[in-house]
Amino acid sequence: MPNSVSWFTRFAKWTAYMSGRPVTFALALLVIMVWAVTGPIFGYSDTWQLVINTGTTIITFLMVFLIQNTQNRDTEALQVKLDELIRATSGAKNIFLDLEELDEKELESIRADYLKIAEKARKEIDSKKKKK
Repeated sequence: MPNSVSWFTRFAKWTAYMSGRPVTFALALLVIMVWAVTGPIFGYSDTWQLVINTGTTIITFLMVFLIQNTQNRDTEALQVKLDELIRATSGAKNIFLDLEELDEKELESIRADYLKIAEKARKEIDSKKKKK
């Protein structure tokens, strides 16, 4: 597999990684503290308020897309790994390889079947415990 990762993927991964670091939190806290301290200097003006509102809005808006990109990629990679485990496990049902492609109604139907199997297994365990 070629390792040609797009600039956006690299940037999204780096941003998601850095946004969860303590130093990033400290930097954000420092920005807010500087902004708060400058309030009296600027007379708590509308412009002073607009600076923090605009800045946080832009950062939040962009971060939503970057973090969603990272989560989508991580979810896809996890799904592929799970598919490989199902495929490689003897006795596993390969029908489960693409469950994420089913609609909600189909998933609920399969889940209901497995809830019945789980309930039956619990009853068998309870009956064995009572026999002892």
